[in-house]
Amino acid sequence: MSFWQRVFGKGTRENLSPQRIDYLNEGLALERQGDFEAALTSYRLAFRDNPADSRILLNMAIAFTKTGQPEEAIRHYKRALELDDSLGGAHYGVAFLLLKRGDVQQATDHLRAFLARPPKGADAERWVRHAETALRDIGKSPAPETL
Repeated sequence: MSFWQRVFGKGTRENLSPQRIDYLNEGLALERQGDFEAALTSYRLAFRDNPADSRILLNMAIAFTKTGQPEEAIRHYKRALELDDSLGGAHYGVAFLLLKRGDVQQATDHLRAFLARPPKGADAERWVRHAETALRDIGKSPAPETL
Protein backbone atom coordinates (compact mmCIF):
# COMPACT_ATOMS: atom_id res chain seq x y z
CA MET A 1 0.00 0.00 0.00
CA SER A 2 1.36 3.41 -0.92
CA PHE A 3 1.79 6.34 1.40
CA TRP A 4 -1.08 8.23 -0.25
CA GLN A 5 -3.45 5.29 0.05
CA ARG A 6 -2.76 5.09 3.78
CA VAL A 7 -3.18 8.86 4.22
CA PHE A 8 -6.52 8.96 2.43
CA GLY A 9 -7.80 5.71 3.91
CA LYS A 10 -7.95 3.72 0.71
CA GLY A 11 -6.21 0.68 2.23
CA THR A 12 -7.75 -2.39 3.75
CA ARG A 13 -7.97 -2.97 7.47
CA GLU A 14 -5.92 -6.17 7.14
CA ASN A 15 -2.94 -4.16 5.93
CA LEU A 16 -3.03 -2.01 9.04
CA SER A 17 -3.01 -4.70 11.76
CA PRO A 18 -0.72 -3.85 14.67
CA GLN A 19 2.39 -5.91 15.29
CA ARG A 20 2.78 -7.63 18.68
CA ILE A 21 5.96 -6.85 20.52
CA ASP A 22 7.95 -9.87 21.67
CA TYR A 23 8.59 -8.72 25.22
CA LEU A 24 10.46 -11.89 26.20
CA ASN A 25 13.09 -11.42 23.50
CA GLU A 26 13.22 -7.71 24.26
CA GLY A 27 13.94 -8.55 27.92
CA LEU A 28 16.66 -11.02 26.94
CA ALA A 29 18.30 -8.38 24.74
CA LEU A 30 18.17 -5.83 27.55
CA GLU A 31 19.76 -8.35 29.93
CA ARG A 32 22.58 -8.96 27.46
CA GLN A 33 23.17 -5.20 27.51
CA GLY A 34 23.27 -5.26 31.31
CA ASP A 35 20.03 -3.29 31.80
CA PHE A 36 18.35 -5.66 34.26
CA GLU A 37 15.74 -3.17 35.50
CA ALA A 38 14.48 -2.55 31.97
CA ALA A 39 14.60 -6.31 31.32
CA LEU A 40 12.34 -6.84 34.33
CA THR A 41 9.83 -4.39 32.86
CA SER A 42 9.83 -6.31 29.58
CA TYR A 43 9.47 -9.63 31.41
CA ARG A 44 6.51 -8.28 33.37
CA LEU A 45 4.83 -7.28 30.10
CA ALA A 46 5.62 -10.68 28.60
CA PHE A 47 4.18 -12.42 31.65
CA ARG A 48 1.03 -10.30 31.43
CA ASP A 49 0.56 -11.64 27.89
CA ASN A 50 1.56 -15.24 28.77
CA PRO A 51 0.89 -15.97 32.48
CA ALA A 52 1.50 -19.69 32.06
CA ASP A 53 4.99 -19.34 30.55
CA SER A 54 7.44 -20.59 33.17
CA ARG A 55 10.43 -19.40 31.10
CA ILE A 56 9.40 -15.81 31.68
CA LEU A 57 9.33 -16.36 35.44
CA LEU A 58 12.72 -18.05 35.23
CA ASN A 59 14.19 -15.06 33.41
CA MET A 60 12.59 -12.70 35.92
CA ALA A 61 14.18 -14.65 38.77
CA ILE A 62 17.59 -14.37 37.15
CA ALA A 63 17.14 -10.62 36.66
CA PHE A 64 15.99 -10.21 40.28
CA THR A 65 19.12 -12.06 41.40
CA LYS A 66 21.31 -9.76 39.32
CA THR A 67 19.62 -6.67 40.77
CA GLY A 68 20.23 -7.79 44.35
CA GLN A 69 16.66 -8.86 45.12
CA PRO A 70 17.11 -12.46 46.29
CA GLU A 71 13.71 -12.82 47.97
CA GLU A 72 11.92 -11.77 44.79
CA ALA A 73 14.17 -14.13 42.83
CA ILE A 74 13.30 -17.04 45.14
CA ARG A 75 9.60 -16.25 44.82
CA HIS A 76 9.79 -16.21 41.01
CA TYR A 77 11.88 -19.38 40.83
CA LYS A 78 9.33 -21.18 42.99
CA ARG A 79 6.43 -19.88 40.92
CA ALA A 80 8.19 -21.08 37.74
CA LEU A 81 8.60 -24.51 39.33
CA GLU A 82 4.90 -24.59 40.21
CA LEU A 83 4.20 -24.23 36.50
CA ASP A 84 6.95 -26.60 35.34
CA ASP A 85 8.82 -28.72 37.89
CA SER A 86 11.26 -29.91 35.23
CA LEU A 87 13.01 -26.53 34.92
CA GLY A 88 16.53 -27.47 35.91
CA GLY A 89 17.71 -23.87 35.83
CA ALA A 90 15.06 -22.88 38.35
CA HIS A 91 16.05 -25.71 40.72
CA TYR A 92 19.70 -24.72 40.36
CA GLY A 93 19.14 -20.99 40.85
CA VAL A 94 16.79 -21.26 43.80
CA ALA A 95 19.03 -23.83 45.50
CA PHE A 96 21.97 -21.46 45.73
CA LEU A 97 19.83 -18.53 46.86
CA LEU A 98 18.32 -20.74 49.57
CA LEU A 99 21.81 -21.80 50.65
CA LYS A 100 22.81 -18.14 51.03
CA ARG A 101 19.69 -17.60 53.11
CA GLY A 102 20.59 -20.59 55.30
CA ASP A 103 17.73 -22.86 54.21
CA VAL A 104 19.89 -25.95 53.74
CA GLN A 105 17.10 -28.55 53.57
CA GLN A 106 15.16 -26.83 50.81
CA ALA A 107 18.40 -26.08 48.95
CA THR A 108 19.35 -29.76 49.15
CA ASP A 109 15.99 -30.79 47.73
CA HIS A 110 16.40 -28.42 44.77
CA LEU A 111 19.99 -29.52 44.12
CA ARG A 112 18.83 -33.15 44.04
CA ALA A 113 15.99 -32.25 41.67
CA PHE A 114 18.48 -30.45 39.42
CA LEU A 115 20.87 -33.41 39.41
CA ALA A 116 18.04 -35.89 38.80
CA ARG A 117 17.60 -34.31 35.35
CA PRO A 118 20.92 -32.67 34.56
CA PRO A 119 21.02 -30.27 31.62
CA LYS A 120 22.77 -31.08 28.41
CA GLY A 121 25.05 -28.79 26.46
CA ALA A 122 28.47 -27.23 26.39
CA ASP A 123 28.30 -25.57 29.81
CA ALA A 124 26.23 -28.26 31.50
CA GLU A 125 29.13 -30.17 33.04
CA ARG A 126 30.29 -27.05 34.85
CA TRP A 127 26.87 -26.52 36.48
CA VAL A 128 26.49 -30.20 37.34
CA ARG A 129 29.91 -30.26 39.05
CA HIS A 130 29.04 -27.11 40.97
CA ALA A 131 25.77 -28.66 42.22
CA GLU A 132 27.50 -31.93 43.13
CA THR A 133 30.19 -30.04 45.04
CA ALA A 134 27.57 -28.05 46.93
CA LEU A 135 25.72 -31.23 47.90
CA ARG A 136 28.97 -32.82 49.08
CA ASP A 137 29.79 -29.73 51.12
CA ILE A 138 26.32 -29.77 52.68
CA GLY A 139 26.82 -33.43 53.60
CA LYS A 140 30.11 -32.63 55.33
CA SER A 141 28.67 -29.74 57.37
CA PRO A 142 27.48 -30.43 60.90
CA ALA A 143 23.75 -30.30 61.44
CA PRO A 144 22.54 -26.89 62.67
CA GLU A 145 21.44 -28.26 66.07
CA THR A 146 24.99 -29.51 66.79
CA LEU A 147 26.63 -26.12 66.23
